[in-house]
Amino acid sequence: MNHLELKIILSELNDELNNLKKSFPMDNYKQRLTELDALSSASGFWSDQNKAQGIISEQNELKAKLNSYEEIIENYDTLQMTYELSLIDDSIDLSHIEEEVREFRHLLSELLIKTLLNKPYDRFNAIMEFHPGAGGTESQDWAEMLYRMYTRFAESKRYKISVLDYQIGDEAGLKSATILISGLNAYGYLKAESGVHRLVRISPFDASGRRHTSFASVTVVPELDETIDIEIDDNDLKIDVYRSSGNGGQSVNTTDSAVRITHLPTKIVVTCQNQRSQIQNRETALRVLKGKLYQLELERIQNEYDQLSNNKVSNAFGSQIRSYVFHPYSMIKDHRTNAETGNVQKVMDGDLDLFIDAFLMMQSRDSQG
Repeated sequence: MNHLELKIILSELNDELNNLKKSFPMDNYKQRLTELDALSSASGFWSDQNKAQGIISEQNELKAKLNSYEEIIENYDTLQMTYELSLIDDSIDLSHIEEEVREFRHLLSELLIKTLLNKPYDRFNAIMEFHPGAGGTESQDWAEMLYRMYTRFAESKRYKISVLDYQIGDEAGLKSATILISGLNAYGYLKAESGVHRLVRISPFDASGRRHTSFASVTVVPELDETIDIEIDDNDLKIDVYRSSGNGGQSVNTTDSAVRITHLPTKIVVTCQNQRSQIQNRETALRVLKGKLYQLELERIQNEYDQLSNNKVSNAFGSQIRSYVFHPYSMIKDHRTNAETGNVQKVMDGDLDLFIDAFLMMQSRDSQG
């Protein structure tokens, strides 16, 4: 790399850095960190273990963001200094600069995406439901492939996965499944995945080797904590108890402890069978229900905003958000952001950053526009 090339790159990096500075809420982060420090120093902080762990996780995340921001500034200053010194000293080696520029851009992109997770509910855990569309075994198999993809994604982020409900398919795949993805910003990342996913492939269940199109829906709602209050009238609930079944893991049992709750006003149905206690399953199912009701309220507010701003709702639940084509060519394309890749296997193994990052960037542009 010569001096002119480095000068051009530094100019581009400076523009990218200025964009980060405009969007990075430094003062808000520092103020929130001060509030959390006060909470963690209060007497009786550890009396509520779950709440305490949540506060500590948020503290660590904010500190990590602030440290990353300072590191990026320092990296840019180092690159700028190297360039200036190279102008007066020809002996300075610039061969390592390309690697440093790549690292700078990686850190910048990573922090920018984390900064976009600024909604109050982004930090929550995520509850994911999987439902095959019409098509029997084909769609049930596709739903299980999606189930695997998202559990792989969660594992790559070091999130905890809990199976709340799993109904095995008739011949293959699954009839329905619900999992809880626990970790900071799990919902912030996975909210991009709600909708209908379309698969085109040569069917392994078709003896004639014909191409099939299958659909499966994924629903993502936040698991609320004590900071969000959702009131539910007991008279609005229909609660059924039944025998647990399926292959949802060791925690699923065959006692009459599984719980199905129907919210009569909205017709929302949630189930949980992973706990041995009927009471525990009921509490978990209620948390899932509260998350769904909260999601409905968020969608109502968004719909009102879209109508006021004369925008069409393009990402409503139930719309086809992404196509996965395995044949006659290999491509996965998101229909909301136009992000696409030909590396099908990488995505099916849980590498979803391309699509999630593009969605968050689009969401940020829409809110600014």
